[in-house]
Amino acid sequence: MTKPIGYYTNYTPGDGTFLDYLQETYGATFERMTKREKLFLISSLSAQMCGDAPGETRNEIYEIGAKIQEKLALSEQEGLLEALIAQIRWGQHEPTVHNT
Repeated sequence: MTKPIGYYTNYTPGDGTFLDYLQETYGATFERMTKREKLFLISSLSAQMCGDAPGETRNEIYEIGAKIQEKLALSEQEGLLEALIAQIRWGQHEPTVHNT
């Protein structure tokens, strides 16, 4: 079951913020948006955050992105998306180097 946007943000219903507008317009769980529209917003937000993040993207990551789309089923891609979002929000942001 999907949680309302207030669960993920500082939003309080009726507070007059942009999040209030979004909830009033599209529903507490964005149920009045299509899956495509939600994916567009994810893409838009992540592109902006990526552009603002310091550093560069390794070439191998571009290759991994293509392989993920090629080799993983849609449900696995959705799960990976969920995992990456959780790691971005709550996890470590610098790679751990393992010496073998």
